[in-house]
Amino acid sequence: MPDDDPTAAPVTARAALRADCTNCFGLCCVALTLTASADFAINKAAGTPCPNLADDFRCGIHTRLRPEGFSGCTVYDCFGAGQKVSQETYAGRDWRSAPDTAQQMFQVFPVMRQLHELLWYLTEALTLPAAARLHADLRDALDATERLTHLAAEDLAELDVSAHRDRTAALLLRAGELERATVPRRKKRSQRGADLVGARLEGADLRGAELRGAYLIAADLRGADLRRAELIGADFRDADLSDADLTGALFLTQAQLNAAKGNAATKLPDSLTRPPHWAASRPGTG
Repeated sequence: MPDDDPTAAPVTARAALRADCTNCFGLCCVALTLTASADFAINKAAGTPCPNLADDFRCGIHTRLRPEGFSGCTVYDCFGAGQKVSQETYAGRDWRSAPDTAQQMFQVFPVMRQLHELLWYLTEALTLPAAARLHADLRDALDATERLTHLAAEDLAELDVSAHRDRTAALLLRAGELERATVPRRKKRSQRGADLVGARLEGADLRGAELRGAYLIAADLRGADLRRAELIGADFRDADLSDADLTGALFLTQAQLNAAKGNAATKLPDSLTRPPHWAASRPGTG
């Protein structure tokens, strides 16, 4: 990557940070705990295969997950960790044919997911012009995180990923602050971790707002302007993003969109896709 282009982040690498279920051993369907709730129809212990997991590691009800009570499965995103663990870390040896790998594989998977999520954020941070002064540090953090993803399984299982996340989070926070500072008349009061459950924010000007870790569950954000708002960890479950503008929103993920409601008029960053369950128009208007 040429050093004279501070915004030349490895955007093409994001293809490896998208889930490819065809090359995964159904790890999210086995390694994770499910708790019976509005998101999951059953209780399932970590390490126990979901009863809907087929012999070919595909979901037997993939096209019916929401009506069958598994909307949480449609929200989850492994950032490509599943295929990385399946095909690289374990070189294509699946937990069924090599049961001695199962326990460790299920332990490694959530570690890899956290590393891949960091790679997603760091890749985006390298595209932020206002954070150019941090690009060398961001590249170093990206390279360090990438190296960790190639560790042997036993080393990944023992990795203190929380400590690495904390170091990286501080850098991402600085990058977000620099980018948000370019927004004129931005909302200056931090809403980091704010309780905005059910908040009425229809048409709100939230450009450049800090909404890191905010609870926006079931919030009305119809028509809101979220350009350059920082959204790491913001909880958008059942939030209504119909007609909202999320172009340029900072550190938004596909999982956050999948958890929300929206419509065809919701404006999204180029790196993300419109969830298939979103309405074709604003709710209540057809």
